[in-house]
Amino acid sequence: MTRHIHVIGIGAGDPEYVTVQAIEALNQTRVFFAMDKGSAKSDLVGLRREICSRFIRRPDYRFVELPDPQRSTDTDYPEAVSDWHAARARIWSTAITNELAPDGVGAFLAWGDPSLYDSTLRILDAVAADIDISYDVIPGITAIQALTARHRIPLNDVGEPVLITTGRQLRGRGLSGSAVVMLDGDCSFLGCPPDTRVWWGAYLGTDDELLVAGTVGEVGQRIAELRADARARHGWIMDTYLLRPAE
Repeated sequence: MTRHIHVIGIGAGDPEYVTVQAIEALNQTRVFFAMDKGSAKSDLVGLRREICSRFIRRPDYRFVELPDPQRSTDTDYPEAVSDWHAARARIWSTAITNELAPDGVGAFLAWGDPSLYDSTLRILDAVAADIDISYDVIPGITAIQALTARHRIPLNDVGEPVLITTGRQLRGRGLSGSAVVMLDGDCSFLGCPPDTRVWWGAYLGTDDELLVAGTVGEVGQRIAELRADARARHGWIMDTYLLRPAE
């Protein structure tokens, strides 16, 4: 008997982003594993619980919250991430073995889509090398889709590519074309030319959603201030933005 794990993309915050395929997978699941990131981010687990409560037809499931190991800031970034993934994999292996029956179905609910700047699949690969599990992936609505929909814009210029990157990479390499930037705690867009266009969104699909659009020169500082204030109030922030050089 093999334990099975669903990796379910649950969208960017709005429960209505959850797909029909995801709802079917939710209803097959008896144990949901969630990372406990502390009281400041407890509403992230709360939103996952809300989605389950809304769409699961039988209330015979349970949540298992797992301690999230701290990522080191004393080593270089790739090494710190590798060590963090390994620590998570050990915790997940133990939890799946102890909390899920040998023929049981469990799930991890991934914010947005599991393919996009999310560590779940890499960690499950390590878990699968340690214990006997199978797993599948249910795609979700990405923050990029939510961002462009809320701003009512296409992702790309006509016939042009789009880069998906991080704030760290934007600071190191600069902007050469349209780029979606994620995981940017330093407002790296402020280093772009003032006439660069920016479409920014935070807490997409939630009641706390924030949207700003304009040029970096016009709205860049406003975005930085909104972001700092929102993070201070909520204890966390998830935001993304699209940059496009001036024509």
